[in-house]
Amino acid sequence: MLATLSYLLTRSRAHERQAMQAGVTAARSDLWLLMALEDSGGVSRVGDLAALLMVEPPHVTRQIGQLETQDLVERTPDSLDRRARKVAITPHGRAVLQRLQQTSQAGLHEALADFDDADIATTVAVLNHLVAYARHKHDREERQRGRGPS
Repeated sequence: MLATLSYLLTRSRAHERQAMQAGVTAARSDLWLLMALEDSGGVSRVGDLAALLMVEPPHVTRQIGQLETQDLVERTPDSLDRRARKVAITPHGRAVLQRLQQTSQAGLHEALADFDDADIATTVAVLNHLVAYARHKHDREERQRGRGPS
């Protein structure tokens, strides 16, 4: 059931429909990066974003380059390490993310309209547990490879 739900929620057509309703042209992976950046306080290092998204840093670096051309993010100097750069979400990036999140939330509220608050709370708790498990498992695998957080 979870695999079916995951498939239905992440289909590209579903994203395209929601993006069109929100007036957004960013790809799904771009929006995940923007959400991770926003969840990190709006500014983050590439390596930290890669760890949060559970992908390799070069992938995030390429994606940031694409997002910069759309004025969704900008690279800023790292005050602690002059050689390093941080990534910051731009006001335009926040507006794009907010529009898509509002559209997505409206669809989710419609889908859950017939459920009571207790059922929704239980579902959220189970899903949070599954996400935490997946992150823990990923971190453990990365540590075993000698590349992850300690």
